Parts: sequence; structure tokens; C-alpha cells
Amino acid sequence: MSPVEPTLVSPSERSPGQPLDDSVTVPLHRLAHARAGDKGDRLNLALFAYDPDHYALLLEQVTEERVLALFAHRGASRVRRYPMPGLAGMNLVIDDVLQGGVNGALNLDGHGKTLSFLLLSMAVAVKRA
Repeated sequence: MSPVEPTLVSPSERSPGQPLDDSVTVPLHRLAHARAGDKGDRLNLALFAYDPDHYALLLEQVTEERVLALFAHRGASRVRRYPMPGLAGMNLVIDDVLQGGVNGALNLDGHGKTLSFLLLSMAVAVKRA
């Protein structure tokens, strides 16, 4: 069973004028898990849906633009998303987010391992059950 009980809703499924109260936002970690890796000042975040049925919603809502905005405070300059449909996941490559990388950064997490938790805090919309 999936860690989230509500069913997913796509904004495109919403009829014009339909009230927004038929959906709720939940943190991404209710729908997916992630792993992080780094190379220099580039971060790779692999995101995988717990339930393959949620993959389409993740593709719709976890966009390059939203991820870039989420990491903007760390100086991220670009995000590229590589869908992995066979694994119900995606790889997100984020440039200039590690403040110089392991040997150059003064932050506590020069490797960026904990940054997967920042991604998993992103809000996504789900339909009420």
C-alpha cells in the first residue's frame, strides 16, 4: 500500500470553475523517496514514486522550474530532468547548488546528501479520498 491515501489529481483533470477544496497539498515525501549524489558543484537527485500509479503526477508537478525555484536560495543556476518511466522515477541534475562542492564549500553538507530532503519537502496536490 502507498504511504499516501488520497488519490492524485492533475490540474488538467479539474473542470473550469471546479472548487479547489477537492484537493489537498501534501509533502512529496508522502508519494516518493529520493537519493542524492554529487560531482563537483553539481547535484544529482533521483526521485522514485512509491506507487508507480503516482508517477504521472510526479512528472507533472516536479518540474525543472519548480525544483530550480526550490533550490534558488543555494545559488542553483539550472535543473535538467531525466524521466525514468520504467522505474517510476526521475533524475534531477542541479547545477551550481553545492556552493563549490566538497572541497570548496564552507557549508556542513558539501556532498549535498541531505538536499534530497529539501526536494521531498516540496508540496504536491492530491485529490481527497
